[in-house]
Amino acid sequence: MTYLIYVAIFGATATVFLWLRDARIFFRTGLPGYRKAAYWGVAYGAVATLGVAFTEYGQELLGLGLILGALYLQSRIKREKVWGSEGAFQRFLGSVQIRRANK
Repeated sequence: MTYLIYVAIFGATATVFLWLRDARIFFRTGLPGYRKAAYWGVAYGAVATLGVAFTEYGQELLGLGLILGALYLQSRIKREKVWGSEGAFQRFLGSVQIRRANK
């Protein structure tokens, strides 16, 4: 087992964290861009987990490529602007004001 398994685990953890953050923002605001990001985050989290499995079983380049691809595709989804003057920690956790877009 090489050190790349730890890199793969960190990348997959980041992918799943971003998915959960998008889901939290969607549940708090109801914005359609975050809804799409939360739905696609499930698929990207699965691809990143598959990448960890490939990395663990000796296919390091394929596994890390899957993880990097999932992170890249996850960042390409268009989202609405929800932050104003919040701090970095609030943005990191996805803390936004609870408001519903359809009300």
